[in-house]
Amino acid sequence: MSSPGAAGSIRLDKLLWFLRFARSRSIAQAMVEAGHIRLDGRRITRSSSAVHAGQVLVLPIGERIEVIRLLHIPLRRGPASEAQSCYVRLAGEDGQAAS
Repeated sequence: MSSPGAAGSIRLDKLLWFLRFARSRSIAQAMVEAGHIRLDGRRITRSSSAVHAGQVLVLPIGERIEVIRLLHIPLRRGPASEAQSCYVRLAGEDGQAAS
């Protein structure tokens, strides 16, 4: 289940790294284990948690909160434009829908 596309899921730490929310996979693991990330409203503390397309992630990025819906599982850690095409921002810190 850890490889992209296997059963349509990916590890949460690997996803954060692929989507460029973390500079390294170890930083992504630390973000998850800190307990500040929510997956479909549930607090997640295991970096090996499986994430599927269509799920909603809430994560702290610096001083703001990002709410995203995963559109499809990325196959690699590509350029930022490729990473951004894998998700849509739903709302920011102020609760307003992103444009």
